[in-house]
Amino acid sequence: MSNLIETLNWRYAAKRMTGAAVPKEKLDTILEAIHLAPSSVGLQPYNVLVISDQVTKEKIHKIANNQPQILEASQILVFAAWEKITAESIASYINLIATTRDISVESLSGFHNSIQGGILSRTEDVNFQWAARQAYIALGHALVAAATEQVDATPMEGFKNAELDELLGLKEKGLKSVVIMTLGYRDNEKDPLVGAKKVRRPQEELFISI
Repeated sequence: MSNLIETLNWRYAAKRMTGAAVPKEKLDTILEAIHLAPSSVGLQPYNVLVISDQVTKEKIHKIANNQPQILEASQILVFAAWEKITAESIASYINLIATTRDISVESLSGFHNSIQGGILSRTEDVNFQWAARQAYIALGHALVAAATEQVDATPMEGFKNAELDELLGLKEKGLKSVVIMTLGYRDNEKDPLVGAKKVRRPQEELFISI
């Protein structure tokens, strides 16, 4: 069995955490994994808020149905998708490609026109849902990265999105919260799922070969 599979068997969605701090170098690795996550056309139409402040955690705790991991985590990551995708945000991305690869903006005109035509022809709601799916790809990278660092990570959708958006001033930033993830260390005494066998459907039911 590969080290990756062993690591994925080790991880689970911790229900209780100890409150111990995640070392900066481990947090930085997890954030870099998010940074390197793929997204459709490479646009990365989301932002990730990194919350360490305990007072803010206490406010989020109420919004997130009093889930204890919120208070016990070292950090809370809030994945927030862009509410709108504009011609300006696409142009900024094209400029970033040109600068990073040391090529001209003009050489990217075909790609620019293609993604702008495709994205801006859709409704804002369709684009937001698309952006949210890209954020989930980044979430997946974060979960695996955390496991490789032996840091527990719990993804959560059980929160009031509109209230969290208001608390964090996301509307003013053109963002809407999609999913949150707590980072920390499992509490071996309080978490009833510590050591529980991982439950997954059999591979022969999950995978369909064609």
